[in-house]
Amino acid sequence: MSRYRRLYVPGGTYFFTVTLADRSATTLVDEIDLLRSVYGAVVREHPVTCNAMVVLPDHIHAVWTLPEGDADFSIRWKKIKGRFSKGCQATGNPSPSKAARGEKGIRQRRFWEHAIRDQTDFQRHVEYCWWNPVKHGLVSAPEAWEYSSFRRVGETHAAKGETDA
Repeated sequence: MSRYRRLYVPGGTYFFTVTLADRSATTLVDEIDLLRSVYGAVVREHPVTCNAMVVLPDHIHAVWTLPEGDADFSIRWKKIKGRFSKGCQATGNPSPSKAARGEKGIRQRRFWEHAIRDQTDFQRHVEYCWWNPVKHGLVSAPEAWEYSSFRRVGETHAAKGETDA
């Protein structure tokens, strides 16, 4: 069995990528209400500060800051992925090992994480989240993608009478 080396920093800030098994699928946006519900329930159980997030049809990018003294981002992603898969209407093409474990085969088992090193690294990864839908040709500007925290930040600035200029 593979042993993954992860850097667990209590109260740390991380960038994550979580991906579907079928990179041509649109399951995450097709089932966005379920994903939002699952995410909300897990974050109520295991709080995080979501600094940035974007949901694309086949993958998610997020920048999270964990609570002081807490380094267990893995339990959060395990619960989000598991509950989403369980409630999801989509079916995948599970490998024999996934089928043997009762998995639907709609998501990749693992996720990728990067520990944020400094403010420049933080800003770079937040902007990566927001510009990812543009990079993938889904929209022409970050504010046009409805499944992004960019919209939340813009709404916050607008409510305060600020602009993003």
